[in-house]
Amino acid sequence: MVQQDSRTVAIRNILTRLSKRSGLSADRLRTTEIDVAPLLDLPVIQERAQQDGKSPQEAVLPVVTELARQLDPTNRLIADAELSLGLLREKHPAGIDLARLYAADLGERREYLTAQWRSLHEAIGAESIPDAPSVRSLRATPERRAFTALAGRLAAASTYSLSNYRFTPEPKVRIALPDSPSHPGVVTVIGSAVIDHIYRVHNIPSAGKSTPGNFEVHAGGKGLNRAVAAARLGLRVRLVSAVGDDDAGRHILNYLAAENIDTDLVTVVPEAQTNVTAVMITSTGVSSKIGCEDDRLWQGAHDMRDPRLRDELESSDAILLTFEQPADAIRRVLAAVRGMTHPPALVVHPSPPVESPQYLYEYLDAVDYLVGTPWELHRMMPVGSAAGPDDAQRLLSLGVRAVCLTDGFRCTVRSADVNADISDFPVALEDSPGAAAAFSAALAYQLVTARRPADEPAFRWATAAMVATQSFGDIPNAMPSIRDIDRIIQLAGERPAGA
Repeated sequence: MVQQDSRTVAIRNILTRLSKRSGLSADRLRTTEIDVAPLLDLPVIQERAQQDGKSPQEAVLPVVTELARQLDPTNRLIADAELSLGLLREKHPAGIDLARLYAADLGERREYLTAQWRSLHEAIGAESIPDAPSVRSLRATPERRAFTALAGRLAAASTYSLSNYRFTPEPKVRIALPDSPSHPGVVTVIGSAVIDHIYRVHNIPSAGKSTPGNFEVHAGGKGLNRAVAAARLGLRVRLVSAVGDDDAGRHILNYLAAENIDTDLVTVVPEAQTNVTAVMITSTGVSSKIGCEDDRLWQGAHDMRDPRLRDELESSDAILLTFEQPADAIRRVLAAVRGMTHPPALVVHPSPPVESPQYLYEYLDAVDYLVGTPWELHRMMPVGSAAGPDDAQRLLSLGVRAVCLTDGFRCTVRSADVNADISDFPVALEDSPGAAAAFSAALAYQLVTARRPADEPAFRWATAAMVATQSFGDIPNAMPSIRDIDRIIQLAGERPAGA
């Protein structure tokens, strides 16, 4: 299960108690006997109050309403009705009695919510609709889950006190439910979780030059981005990573909790600082990065020889591995998967490149799918090798089952069974920094749902996931849903021949 810090639990309990009677309002916060100080003291509430020139009590409702809009449909409906937020007042759905949905009594709101469960989900465009709970069962797990998700977002929208930068609230959350039987499979992601400093610029300046731009701070990292992308597709996801015992690390854990990503294997390393990456992104989507890393993080992370970690890997349906950890740890992961009787599908992104890739060659027969840009895949060749179109064949000869070259929003696949060049999707940008994560997660989704090796349509769907990420910077929240990817597939199918 996802770990929850004490602040998230405290905020959840406050929201649960505030749902009683007529719901959440500034007057209720002023007059309630509930200790609401932990809610009013949240940085996002204090900043909103200062920005709007209002009291913290007056700032709570607009902040909670904004974050509630970003929950998955079921959690959003529960939070909306029980706190009487009024999210459906702007566009009144036909057939919905808003007077009953936002009644002055919580009991009446619960009754109407359960009675109109399917109609309300359909009204907000839910892709899947769980069975309607009874009023009694609604008061147990569904309410707790909804208020935990909302509290996690409130806690995650916090101040980055190390450098006085504000973490902007992460939009468009699509929460996966870890204990839902509808999950098609379990994916374990091994990679970094960092803080991304996002600089949106017109162009990346050359030496001695400057350029105007905008700046934001978000959770990120190759591992975290893949974990979020897989969770957005409805998979059960756990992340193997490490963060520092600092505000940035706590922000990342809160963000992962809000996404319902299992963080039991995310190590908090004492006295280490969470890694930071500066990302410059141009108006065409091209990016450049600067990594600031604390070597103590991976040294204090989970040892791949730990039997518990090996058991978690073996119980996965798919593993997504990046090369962000030390080479010894990479070798141990590959060796562990190679030695399993029934290994999960292994999708590897060899980034950042390792200095001596030949030391990994004896384990490459454990790799089902090697995914990377032409430059990243060429760096898997011995130093001094000439780049060329035969790099994919060389990697196949070393035991890799399929090589996927991703370049912009195009994909070339080479394997014993598939020989495909996928480049016919309409795009607006040259590149997107979240594309690689979306491809790997979408490929994992195809593998665990189909329960067979990927065919050309599976690679095409994963390529469409890259196209669906076209974004200027907020990488994890650019990760697409199933509906987003299907829409790209449909648009490509509607294009005239040769367009």
